[in-house]
Amino acid sequence: MTAVAPPLAPTPVSYPRRNVPVLVGFTALTNLADGVLKVALPLLAVTVTSSPGQVAAVAVALSLPWLLASLHVGVLTDRVDRRLLLSLANAARLLVVAGLLFAVVTGALTMPLLYAVAVLIGVSDVVVSTASAALIPNAVAPSGRLRANAWITGAETVANEFAGPALGGLLIGLGAALSLGATAATYALGVGLIALLAGRFTPVPVATDQPRSVNGDIREGLRFLWHHRLLWTMTIAVSVMITGWSAWLALLPTFATGELGLGATGYGLLLSAIGIGGVAGAVLAGPINRLIGTRMTLLADIFGTIAMLALPAFVDEPWLIGAAAFAGGMGGTLWSVTSRTIGQNAVPDELRGRYLATARVIGWGTMPAGAALAGVLAELWGPRVAFAVFALAAATLIVPFLRVVTPQALAKVEAEAR
Repeated sequence: MTAVAPPLAPTPVSYPRRNVPVLVGFTALTNLADGVLKVALPLLAVTVTSSPGQVAAVAVALSLPWLLASLHVGVLTDRVDRRLLLSLANAARLLVVAGLLFAVVTGALTMPLLYAVAVLIGVSDVVVSTASAALIPNAVAPSGRLRANAWITGAETVANEFAGPALGGLLIGLGAALSLGATAATYALGVGLIALLAGRFTPVPVATDQPRSVNGDIREGLRFLWHHRLLWTMTIAVSVMITGWSAWLALLPTFATGELGLGATGYGLLLSAIGIGGVAGAVLAGPINRLIGTRMTLLADIFGTIAMLALPAFVDEPWLIGAAAFAGGMGGTLWSVTSRTIGQNAVPDELRGRYLATARVIGWGTMPAGAALAGVLAELWGPRVAFAVFALAAATLIVPFLRVVTPQALAKVEAEAR
């Protein structure tokens, strides 16, 4: 008789404690630098040209890679070491900003150069955002992912929306060279910090006899999302809500200064209500999830979005509209933190990059359409009708959400957390 050795138990995965503070620190540093660049690049453009269209094109060049490069970046993220990819993309941002600094110092700054810088920074941002989100499940234990995502989202919001632009305005006022030098130094710190991550960050592909191609990998990511009923429903919900958010932001300047009679300060306060709500959502994401559950936390964002869009259609009190904006901002962050955790638990490691890229193209790709449609509706029937239309669109999400995002579906994802 030959003894048969029992099967080997799977090697337990180690999640060093330092990974969470490293990811939060990296997110804070790089988003701070991104926030500075959001202010610095348009202001640099103003020193070269007086054309509003050419200046606005800098912002277009920054955001265009999200639409054009995301799917291919998703494939790349699922083929290589994600930590290495993060380091290389951040190093690329460092070199691009250093080159821009050289052009400013030597007087060689031109609009084509600024457009090229904006595109390269935009592509690097897509890579960093996709790779960092995809590697979180390899760096953080399932039980700690909600908290880690809350801290990371909070760092993104504070650094990119508040501290970064404020610091950018201050630094560019002191000198463009100082602003760009500080930005390059921040990216350099990010490169060093991400090297401290511990774990295995290269996805293991599923064995197949078929040769792999970029287009084939993209189709595989699309198929996965299409057939995952829970994630597909949540992606469509994001698309509808993002459309409404884009419309709200497009309508607010003329609505606040016109029908509400607010000045620049009042308009700024209304905008800041979203960011303040976002920070509150990041802080409270864990407690709220524990108190009312994952499903109700997600549903709270739908109701917050409806309130943010509906109140301007019916009331004239700025404080009420600001309160609704706070609710929308808080709900948006609650959704972001919670949905990230669901995706990280539900998606196989070898598909995370493509899932993230596909979901973002579908979910965020409607932003220009929302702004454009809002403008048309406001021209034809006024901004209040436009707000009401988008509020109604958000309200249509409630029934399909409740039918698909069930406690059973969410429990299954949590049980299968990888």
